[in-house]
Amino acid sequence: MKITPNTKAEEMTIAGNIYEAGNSLEFKTGDWRSQKPVYISEKCKQCGLCFPVCPDDAIPVNKEQKREDFNYDYCKGCGVCAKVCPFGAIEMK
Repeated sequence: MKITPNTKAEEMTIAGNIYEAGNSLEFKTGDWRSQKPVYISEKCKQCGLCFPVCPDDAIPVNKEQKREDFNYDYCKGCGVCAKVCPFGAIEMK
């Protein structure tokens, strides 16, 4: 069930249980963010350590397997990518 601003209380699941599979791609969760990762492309060595650890798949990778800037629609600002980057190419602001 997709919850919208017009969803009535009696239509919602008990205790917020989720009965259907889903992921963050169905919902733009970027507004939850209190910190924002900033990608510094000059420092990035394209090592590939950041995008596999992103729980929201918010670090896009192009056809050449090179990472691109963040997809802020889905990034929640957890900072895992910044912690794993050995080159300081991601800073949390």
